[in-house]
Amino acid sequence: MSQVATGPDTNRSSGNSQMRWWVLVLAAIAVSSSYYESDVVGPIADLLQRQRGFSQSQLGMLNGVLSIPNVALALINGLLIDRYGPARIALWSAAIGVLGAALTAVGSPYEIMVVGRFIFGVSEGAIFIALVAGLAQWFSRSGIALATALYLSLARVGSYAVDTSTAWARPLYERGWQPPLWLGTGITLAGLVAAMIFYWLDRHHRPGVRSADAATAERVNWGQLLKFDMSYWYILALHVLYAAVFFPFRTTYAIEYFQHAKGLTLQRAGVANSWVFFAAIFATPFFGLLADRLGHRALMLTFGTLLLPVTFVVLGLTDLSLWVSTVMMGISFSLVPAVIWPATTLIVEPRRLGTALGLITLIQALGMAASNLAAGWLADKAGAGAQNPAGYTVMLWFFFLLSLIALSSAVLLWRREAGPKGHGLEDARRGGQDFCVIRAG
Repeated sequence: MSQVATGPDTNRSSGNSQMRWWVLVLAAIAVSSSYYESDVVGPIADLLQRQRGFSQSQLGMLNGVLSIPNVALALINGLLIDRYGPARIALWSAAIGVLGAALTAVGSPYEIMVVGRFIFGVSEGAIFIALVAGLAQWFSRSGIALATALYLSLARVGSYAVDTSTAWARPLYERGWQPPLWLGTGITLAGLVAAMIFYWLDRHHRPGVRSADAATAERVNWGQLLKFDMSYWYILALHVLYAAVFFPFRTTYAIEYFQHAKGLTLQRAGVANSWVFFAAIFATPFFGLLADRLGHRALMLTFGTLLLPVTFVVLGLTDLSLWVSTVMMGISFSLVPAVIWPATTLIVEPRRLGTALGLITLIQALGMAASNLAAGWLADKAGAGAQNPAGYTVMLWFFFLLSLIALSSAVLLWRREAGPKGHGLEDARRGGQDFCVIRAG
């Protein structure tokens, strides 16, 4: 297998289009609306319990059912993106999302609401990776990290907006459980409009669109489906392992651990946990810009991943302020997503990017589910709780060891990308010109 360094990447000839920032805004609106609807049940959970008598299991099903299509269809979504193009799949996904949101808002009987959430899960699983793949066609390698970081930051605005909607949309909540759901449907509809404009711009204004569409029109070669090079498998492992540490700990166990092991009130524990996500809205674009300006993406991923095991050491073995671990994990969560998604688009050839992202999404979902279950089982076996704070130690060790394996994946990626078989992730930006690696054989 040979490699030849070339000048500007012909596969990314659209990277200097003046329309690319409008495309980024549209992609951000579309994905932010999806994030909003994804979290729409949380703020009305109490209303559903009081006004409709929902049990905790029923509420859990409304969120849990979102993941089922994501696991089943993630790889298929990637293949469809490669076959029909990311802009078209984003449009289809947004339309499916509006249907799911509307059925959820109808909400009666309960089964209709579950079906609506399931249908919305089909949309949520596809639209994120479709838009990432779409942005990779519009931005050059010297700008893709900043673009993806801004995309991720603005996506999280959707989650922030739904959490604060109880204040800015208070009159709707005062009218009961259903009006907030119709608000979510309206926001999802706005995302569909953004996806429609995104699709129109992509068809009519993206330079090289005809040749790109011809590439995506190729039929799937099943024999080559999973034949990616080693850098891809290292970065896939990092995607999966990082998510399997960060999200189960921060979204499932952190607040409870802060209360029982660190003595915080529920309110203080919630604030400490929320700052990791809130800071990422602003810090993620900074790290994306840094990656575009300095290169050394694999090295940045290694540093960001290193902060994870250090965080668990600080939590479990020291009496340092909780804010020390919060800051370290906040930096890690801002840095790694800002670099890992655009780095993936640079490692994988454009015509197979959808498949690559779909496979990552599939294994990542399975990894997070397995990690959640394993951590909970270990904590239960150790009797972790308010009466036995030491029982959480085994769970922290589990996350520490898993984060060490994630770190080893980052180190292997860094070593490969620093060598002759790399994809230029370690190259600094040179005079504003884009460099790429073409592989033959």
